Amino acid sequence: MPPAKSNPSPHFAAAYMRPVNTLVERYIPSALVFVIVLTAIVVILAVTLTGASPVDVIRDWGDGLSGLLAFMTQMALILLLGHALANTRPVKRLLASLASIPTTAVHAYVFVCVIAAVASLITWGLGLVVGGLLAREVAGQMRDKGVKLHFPMLVAAGYSGYVVWHMGYSGSGPLTAATEGSFLALHMGTTIPLSATTFSTWNISAALVTIVVVALALALVAPRDEASIVELDVDARDKMHSPKDDISTPADRLDASRVMTSLVGLALLAYLAIHFKDGGSLTLDIVNWSFLALIFLLVRNSFELLALIKSAASNVGDILLQFPLYAGILGIMVGSGLISIFSDFFVNISTPETFGFLAFLSAGIVNFFVPSGGGQFAVQGPIMLDAAAQLGVDPAVAVMAMAYGDQWSNMIQPFWALPLLAIAGLKMRDILGYSTVTFLASGLVFGITLLLIGAGRATGAG
Repeated sequence: MPPAKSNPSPHFAAAYMRPVNTLVERYIPSALVFVIVLTAIVVILAVTLTGASPVDVIRDWGDGLSGLLAFMTQMALILLLGHALANTRPVKRLLASLASIPTTAVHAYVFVCVIAAVASLITWGLGLVVGGLLAREVAGQMRDKGVKLHFPMLVAAGYSGYVVWHMGYSGSGPLTAATEGSFLALHMGTTIPLSATTFSTWNISAALVTIVVVALALALVAPRDEASIVELDVDARDKMHSPKDDISTPADRLDASRVMTSLVGLALLAYLAIHFKDGGSLTLDIVNWSFLALIFLLVRNSFELLALIKSAASNVGDILLQFPLYAGILGIMVGSGLISIFSDFFVNISTPETFGFLAFLSAGIVNFFVPSGGGQFAVQGPIMLDAAAQLGVDPAVAVMAMAYGDQWSNMIQPFWALPLLAIAGLKMRDILGYSTVTFLASGLVFGITLLLIGAGRATGAG
């Protein structure tokens, strides 16, 4: 989407964003080129800082390429199934109903951000999908009403809601630390209950404050003058219709029957009920099977289901191409010891009072190169927990500091934006100026929270 020419805006914050957006649009490459450049930077850092030879680095990179294959499949499924689910008739009606609530452009930006944040606190995959699809629906309805709004800003607002995901129910770090037999629990010799991390009063308060501060920041920088607003060239809402059922044989009647899809949906629901009854937790796989169960129950027949999947499949390509490259970066970071150098630097300059804040900054930097919450905790978690123990810091603070850093730098890293951008039909450069505002606003809340907690709980008091 080409940048729009703009006239001076009477709103200072909105006017300030114009040169930022122009700079981003001119010099930030595509997400694919971004990860290639990032790989080159990591290679140079590994060779110069760790003493690893170029041959060693290339070997670590190649060995790492397949390191996230299972995770890549999970991510591809969550985008495929989330897109299909959101385009079923009942869900489209729900999105349309929600999208009718905002009445002005600024209200639309704030509304999409808040709804995406609530969805992200429930489960991160839902937040990404809801943010993109709700942005599309709101944009279409606002255009129908004759209200001009900046579509890249609206999509950025949807992505901004994702900045609180690791503070919520699906936060991989706190869930891992609370799970018996997990690598973090085995390393510590105990578990950290979710009541001390995700469901602690200070984390819940920080999540709420973050949502409010980010929403207000986006409202301040939203474009006000019409010349700076980039609207949709075409209606971004899906106009796909299910193919007409051509029923002429017994096999066709079977394909057109709702009974067949409903049976699979009910079987999946039964499995999910048994899973949670047996004490199972919410995992990425369970989120995917929940989406799949709902899809099978909401579609009319297999004809509609296949049409939905065919439409959704076109959005999965970026993930399938770029995730192995990020896995290669993770391979270099771990194999060369570069990730330990980053972490140890912050640990060595920490005090009990500042440890949480500095661990947060460290996690934010590491996440820029290893944008996977689970992967980051696997390689950085033991380092940070050992440091917390040496300094007498509550391990819950260490876990949440890493969680905050992981979600924070996602706002300027295109990895997690790929599903949402695919749904919206935009590039990272289209939203990066506004997501950088979210990065700054949320970072302020996260930093202050951890400094306050560090000052009050440095001795490990629960």
